[in-house]
Amino acid sequence: MSTPTELGTALRAWRGRVGPADVGLPAGGDRRVPGLRREELAVLAGISVDYLVQLEQGRAGNPSPQVLGAFARTLRLNPVDRELLYRMAGSVVPPSGSVPREVPPGVQRMIDRMSDTPLAVFTAAWDAVQWNPLWGELFGSPAEELARPGNLIRDHFTATPPAGGSRVERDAAHAAAFERMMVSDLRRAADRYPDDRAVVELIGGLREANPRFAELWARYETVPIGRSRKTVVHAELGEILLDCDILTIERADLHIVLNWAAQNTPAAEKLDVLRERVATAAR
Repeated sequence: MSTPTELGTALRAWRGRVGPADVGLPAGGDRRVPGLRREELAVLAGISVDYLVQLEQGRAGNPSPQVLGAFARTLRLNPVDRELLYRMAGSVVPPSGSVPREVPPGVQRMIDRMSDTPLAVFTAAWDAVQWNPLWGELFGSPAEELARPGNLIRDHFTATPPAGGSRVERDAAHAAAFERMMVSDLRRAADRYPDDRAVVELIGGLREANPRFAELWARYETVPIGRSRKTVVHAELGEILLDCDILTIERADLHIVLNWAAQNTPAAEKLDVLRERVATAAR
């Protein structure tokens, strides 16, 4: 269990990461250490400097939810750090608004370097926000369709791939594991973003339209994100057997889905054909 000292240490660390210019304050003056001064954070959070000193030194604990909210906003905490702040303070983590969709620059640079892998980025609720050209070639969607973000869970349970796109097939065991994993992860997103109307409507619609989804939702299972296997039936190249890994970016609350083919297999050769198409189009 966290202690007031741990909360104070975290506050000092987070304060050191935020520059005055980040919160609209003048950046000049004699600053011996980076980040906000205690006086600045106290003013922005609406508390006394003395109380902030007590918190940072571990002589006070259990700040109010209002103070914690002010800290989270002023210190520009990401969702993971925000949750940590509330838990260290012994407070219930409140709803955090809408599911984030922004891809941070560092994540974008990583994605750009993985251009030889079919890759797509999804929100915590599994809405597609970005995909690379090789993903587009693999799933065979027309360019105009690629501009319309879809939802991976909705598309699976309603069996509606993009118009003109490839078909995804799984054997019974992999389909069951994939469905349990996806429904469990969607429940985690719903718990984190209970005020996001789109998530509420997505879940309600699927529970009404698909008995399998409704059954899995009623289980309240906790299933970790893991590897899955699928066959992509491409309009021209036919069946492509792929392993699928999911990389979760906690800071931005995003999922990156990557598709791989085993070396020296027909699937690997077909991915090479698609890579050459992408390269030719880029030239």
